[in-house]
Amino acid sequence: MYVGTLSFDLLLGDVRSLKEKRSVVRPIVAELHRKYAVSVAEVGDQDLHRRARIGLAVVSGDTGHLTDVMDRCERLVAARPEVELLSVRRRLHGDED
Repeated sequence: MYVGTLSFDLLLGDVRSLKEKRSVVRPIVAELHRKYAVSVAEVGDQDLHRRARIGLAVVSGDTGHLTDVMDRCERLVAARPEVELLSVRRRLHGDED
């Protein structure tokens, strides 16, 4: 069994309130969950209206599939015009970890 995690650090565009932030972040989280069946949530910077941290986890028996899903998730977030992807932290965990 392998577990992959991604952490996205995002800079939000023209957002002036936490309510506007939610209207940007929630659709991204929902689309990742719906399209790729991953566990995903906003995990940091909740009190900052122009920054967001989204965490994602994937479980698979095959590292190739795991890497493919994580690559697709990263491309989806990077392609969103309303956010700037500042950094991505990627980790793979195996049975021996």
